[in-house]
Amino acid sequence: MGLTKQYLAFKPVANFNIIASGRANVAFVTVGGVDGRYVAVAGAEQVLVWNTRLGEKMLEFVRDKQEVTYLRPSPDQKHLAVGYTDGVIELFSFESKQSVCSFAAHRSAVSAMNFDLIGLKLVSGGLDNDLVVSDVVAQSGKCRLVGHNGAITEARFMERYHDVVVSSSKDTQIKFWNIETQNCFKTIVDHRTEVWGIALMRNDDFLVAGSGDTQLSVYKIAENTSNPVEEPTGDLDNLLLESEATSPFRCTQIGNIQRSGFGRTINLVVENGGQILGCHGTDKKIELFYFYSVDEAIVRLTKRLKKLDAKSKTDDSNTNPNSAERQLSLVDEIKRLPAVAVPEKVKSFDLLLGANDELRMCVTFVKNFIQVFTLNVAEKHAEANAIHTIRQQGHPSEVRSVAFSSDSLAIASGSGESLKLWSRASQSSLRTIETGYVVSTCFVPGDRHVLVGLKTGQLLIVDIVTGEIIERIVAHEKELWSIVLTPDMRGCVTGGGDTTVKFWSFELIADPSRDDKSEVKVLSLLHKNVLKLEETVLCVRISRNSKYIAVALLDSTVKIFFLDTLKFYLSLYGHKLPVLCMDISYDSTIIVTGSADRSIKIWGMDFGDCHRSLIAHDNSVMGLQFIPKTHLFFSCGKDGKVKQWDADSFEKIITLPGHVGEAHGLAVSPNGKFVVSCGSDRTLRLYERTDEPLVLQDVQEEEREELENQTLATGEDSAVPGLPGLKLPSKKTIGSEKGAENILECLEVSKKFEQEDSQNIIPPLMYAYEATNTDDFLLAVLTRIRASDLEEALLLLPFSAVCELLEQIPKLTDARKDQTEIICKVVLFLFRIHQKPIVNNQMLLPVIQEIIGKLQGAIVQLRDMIGVNLHGMQMLQREVEANQGVQLFRDATKSRRQKDMRRKRKEAAAKRTFVQIST
Repeated sequence: MGLTKQYLAFKPVANFNIIASGRANVAFVTVGGVDGRYVAVAGAEQVLVWNTRLGEKMLEFVRDKQEVTYLRPSPDQKHLAVGYTDGVIELFSFESKQSVCSFAAHRSAVSAMNFDLIGLKLVSGGLDNDLVVSDVVAQSGKCRLVGHNGAITEARFMERYHDVVVSSSKDTQIKFWNIETQNCFKTIVDHRTEVWGIALMRNDDFLVAGSGDTQLSVYKIAENTSNPVEEPTGDLDNLLLESEATSPFRCTQIGNIQRSGFGRTINLVVENGGQILGCHGTDKKIELFYFYSVDEAIVRLTKRLKKLDAKSKTDDSNTNPNSAERQLSLVDEIKRLPAVAVPEKVKSFDLLLGANDELRMCVTFVKNFIQVFTLNVAEKHAEANAIHTIRQQGHPSEVRSVAFSSDSLAIASGSGESLKLWSRASQSSLRTIETGYVVSTCFVPGDRHVLVGLKTGQLLIVDIVTGEIIERIVAHEKELWSIVLTPDMRGCVTGGGDTTVKFWSFELIADPSRDDKSEVKVLSLLHKNVLKLEETVLCVRISRNSKYIAVALLDSTVKIFFLDTLKFYLSLYGHKLPVLCMDISYDSTIIVTGSADRSIKIWGMDFGDCHRSLIAHDNSVMGLQFIPKTHLFFSCGKDGKVKQWDADSFEKIITLPGHVGEAHGLAVSPNGKFVVSCGSDRTLRLYERTDEPLVLQDVQEEEREELENQTLATGEDSAVPGLPGLKLPSKKTIGSEKGAENILECLEVSKKFEQEDSQNIIPPLMYAYEATNTDDFLLAVLTRIRASDLEEALLLLPFSAVCELLEQIPKLTDARKDQTEIICKVVLFLFRIHQKPIVNNQMLLPVIQEIIGKLQGAIVQLRDMIGVNLHGMQMLQREVEANQGVQLFRDATKSRRQKDMRRKRKEAAAKRTFVQIST
């Protein structure tokens, strides 16, 4: 066997620069029993938990390359539900920092999530127009609610009616669902535009909805005590009366709240107590509304009636107020709190009401920073104050350019506003310099200064020690797209949009900011020469032997000139679209070009011949650079991928986990051990070379398997003959297909094992599951299937396999009483799906009767065991409480704090301000 070339693998080390993604929401979370200090936000495909007081990242939850779209902590603050763009919901534990369970619920991105009052059920809505209710304890879907014609914008459980879900959608409708019957029993169609959010206030007394206008609709929810006696006069009246009779409550609109902000309502957020409502539109303002309790509202009504009576007595011309003015109205129920003015456009926010009526508000902005505000609700003219800001840990906009220092210890990144210096080891921000729109960066030899090219054509010299801009040079009239150092490290070359390439040399001059007698020298650039061209210059590179300079032009060609005389040498043409990036190897024999036509071409520097053309990315190639002293190079493109290539064998070595969105550029460290890339997801991704060798055949096989796993072998639909309207609360995944394969293989191996005369030899597959008999083997296969994939896996089984599985259930029930729950789940699902074929099969009749008898007995035993354990624990609890004089499992301080808060609100009820109401 001949010698093969060995490659070393690059692995992702860290993601930094991102503070909060612009797609998902923000949520207060409890870490270590502390409330109001920690917030959970999305960071591309990660979930980041920030300590707002210290400005530090405390936790990270990672799944895979799917982007996070929604976050919701559980009511007990022990778990965090995270929704992704592929419709999967992961439940992470704060204690173990790992995923507890996973729900493959939706066919597209998750857009809304909420737990019920005690956190046992989770309702989620997606862009696929469906609602899915999941059982958190059973770790499986409960039901799928289908009826909306647009993307779901909000979904909530009602507190007073535990089995009712309220949902809003872009189809302008608000629907009430009963999850037991899985039907919609009430629909509100009052809105003419999309409903962007709903909120249930004050223990489900009010429903507030925000739509495309500047008003919030308020609905009153009351018990349905109506008993219609009159005969309906028409079909419409019949339908209305029937719907009112089946609904457990009445929901009637009682008025509108006029917002002071502009544009549509984007978010409606309720604090945990259900008394304070926050909303924001497209402007830089967050409005807050306080909903009084019933007693406080009656007190306000009494005071208002006294004023009306006094006014009617003094004004003889006016008659007595009508009955509508003497009833409880929105003026008595709602108070407008002071609005919170924010510095930038709001993406999302969350509310938390703490002790002493302190309201905390965490706001995430489109410009990648977080602010925490505090407001005293009890004060009459209180103003919101910003107490914490997390801003310095990231760029406000997308990073366009990155560069490594010569010692590979620092990284410079430039965005639309500023230049940042990062520590490669800790990924922490060292310096931030306000510069302008940066399109190119380059470290000066010595690593004390950075050259920055702006979109305006200016060339900045930045001193990174002091964090100041030493000099601004008007280098080009248009964009300065490229900066490259000369091989002798005594100057640099720039290329810009004004069709010129300019040559500069480094000079030390006296500091102009000091007096003339000072001997302090500062770095400056001296203009040496100009190369005038016909087209816009997009990229410039110089060969290491100081012989050639390559210039990429807008006409899709690369022109090579002699560096000393600037005479034309070669022209590389073959790309269909302009070359956006290129690099020359260390030995000056190969030049590689990346173009907007998605291809990478490898050329020889001697004759300009094209060695190979590679279709490298699915979109434009944005960045390309050689690893020093090798013919290996990295590339990145607008498809978000980062790839490593071999310029000698023309093979792709590996595809690294890239960006969620587009990749704008990359940089390879001078020692060749690190690669950093930047992209539209606002993350800087750092990769490190490991000592793990790569075998190209194995890497290609893994990529091929991953591609095959993305496409389901049995199709996307879960169709069953005879059941066309089947709507399972799950979707078919690779895990469900593999689970069905494992069940079929288990049944086949078990059948052969039982038919053989000598059963002493255990089959290898059974031995791998650590099973010695067929019953343990079957249960091991069933229990290893993920709970959310079990129904889909059973759905894929053919009817012959279903019959074989049912025949093994009686023996399995007797042998394994400890697994009664999963056996019942499998049997009930198979009976529900294959009811008609099972009923028509006479051979299965004795098997079914035996299954029913044995499962009922097993369930009775399980129930008795749980009952004995429960009452035994209750007896022990009573004995401990009697001996020690304490009450277990109760936080007395919490109840006392709640009583104090209610008392203070009643005392401050007379000082509330009015809310502007329009009816």
